[in-house]
Amino acid sequence: FGARLGTLNPWALAVAVLALGIIVGWPYINRRIPSPFVALILTTALVQLLHIPVETIGARFGVINAALPKPALPAVPLGQLPGLFGAAFTIALLGAIESLLSAVVSDGMIGGRHRSNMELVAQGVANIASPLFGGIPATGAIARTATNVKTGGRTPVAGITHAFALLLITLFFGRWAGLIPMATLAAILVVVAYRMSEWRTLRSELRAPKSDVAVLLATFLLTVLVDLTVAIEVGMVLAAFLFMRRMAEVTNISALTHEFRDPVDDFESDPNAVRRRVVPEGVEVYEINGPFFFGAAEMFKDRLGRIVGKPKVLILRMRHVPAIDSTALHALRDLVARSRKDGSLVVLSDVHAQPVVALERSGFLDEIGEENVTGHIDDALNRARAHLGLPAVPRPAYATPTVARETPRPGARGARR
Repeated sequence: FGARLGTLNPWALAVAVLALGIIVGWPYINRRIPSPFVALILTTALVQLLHIPVETIGARFGVINAALPKPALPAVPLGQLPGLFGAAFTIALLGAIESLLSAVVSDGMIGGRHRSNMELVAQGVANIASPLFGGIPATGAIARTATNVKTGGRTPVAGITHAFALLLITLFFGRWAGLIPMATLAAILVVVAYRMSEWRTLRSELRAPKSDVAVLLATFLLTVLVDLTVAIEVGMVLAAFLFMRRMAEVTNISALTHEFRDPVDDFESDPNAVRRRVVPEGVEVYEINGPFFFGAAEMFKDRLGRIVGKPKVLILRMRHVPAIDSTALHALRDLVARSRKDGSLVVLSDVHAQPVVALERSGFLDEIGEENVTGHIDDALNRARAHLGLPAVPRPAYATPTVARETPRPGARGARR
């Protein structure tokens, strides 16, 4: 920066400061007309009337073509495609985040509710078609969205009108747009960047957990020192690792039999609590709480590896397991194989829909046996009694259904009881 101070154009600096002053001060005079638009008109007229020696859009980029370019496929050598995937993914991700963020902001301003899927599909189609006409990826912008809302926009028609106005400027006013000073555009970008930075929230962000602050600072420094693309990629990876760590921390495996570690108030509030059931001798019930994925698989192996004695039946209750991954399935396979060697039976209870699908697709359902995957703790206990040669016990009247299916699936080889 210091080495380039000698190239400073005082006229350009004066125009930029004037434009900045207009942008900041105009809202005190009239809020209906956007201040950047006023700054654009006034500074352009001033530069042209006084012949101020500053660079304009036309001087830098040439005359804006008033005709739409003919559609054509971009000429990209096949050898360059692998190197473009990383940047393309980052741009798509950043565009999706920015669009959804601007939609959420507008929802808060107008009290509406956007449709995220439609927003992303429409943006994707537009960004695929845009390069055919020489365009670049575009996204919903918070600054323009907020300006639209503040000037009365409430529906998607406001965005369509905005796009149509830009098209008219390109087709009919392109040669006048070339007269706009680059210094004016710089001033507008400074104001937009300042408003988007939300620097006032930085103090509260720094009070967040240290791990979140570390991700924030790493992304910020990489954006300034390296490149936005690299910053987004590194930030997403760090955030993903942080999320997995937190999910592993909230997942736990606890013994519910003999120790009866159900919360004390569960006896009254939870009609399906294990402590309200008669658990046969030789049966142990363990409950997994939280997403069962690779971050929690080692905890699962360690906890069950410390079981004192070998139960005849081991029931794994999964009513608080919304999802399961391949590593967790591998841990379950190891448990079933080890239990069979020890002469023990493993029964899964209260299994949610996603784990059921994962069990089926992986073939684990056939390995463990459908009769050993139940939808309710009472069914699991009766399965244990049947294995031990004991009579079944009717389900208590106070028991309530669970989220898992307790009826046979169409085409299933046997009832899940």
